[in-house]
Amino acid sequence: MNHLSKEKRTHLVLVILGIVLTLAGIWYFLIREQQAGIAALEAQKADKIKKLIQIRDTFKNKEQLETDLAAATRSLDERETQMASGDLYAWMVGTLRNFKQPYQIDLPQIGSPVPGNLNILTKFPYRQAATTIMGSAYYHDLGRFVADFENQFPSARVLNLSLAPGSTDGVRDQEKLTFKMDLVWLIKPDPARLPNTP
Repeated sequence: MNHLSKEKRTHLVLVILGIVLTLAGIWYFLIREQQAGIAALEAQKADKIKKLIQIRDTFKNKEQLETDLAAATRSLDERETQMASGDLYAWMVGTLRNFKQPYQIDLPQIGSPVPGNLNILTKFPYRQAATTIMGSAYYHDLGRFVADFENQFPSARVLNLSLAPGSTDGVRDQEKLTFKMDLVWLIKPDPARLPNTP
């Protein structure tokens, strides 16, 4: 490079600088964009392969899914047999009278059920009915009654249980408590009123 003239050296440096800038521009504006596009396509491809594997696995397990669906439907049907239906007052009175028989508990007052909408989930096919019951019982009998009631009727809940001392007519009656509680029941949906589902 020593034997080149100053003008030729300047031209050579400018040509080399131009080539370097051109190569940098090509890499920055073309190759880098293409690499980003290829990476995005690879990510989409991996996502599609994952979905395809899930679809294939679902199709392989079709029989198991159908069996599980049939079992869930039977379980739901069984639970719906314990839900309030028809004449709500007669159903609740009959259910409570039958259920309380093995317990030493008095239920002289069973209020009228008040049906209402259930705001737990959207498009939930069930409604609820709340009723207030009052009675008297010994503490342990009432505790067993409430625990067994909620275990036997998973579609019902005891709310707002309040206790007060019972009458003082005798020594044993002093141990008796009066109680008031709200019972909330799910109401079995009328199949004719259910929305059509695909």
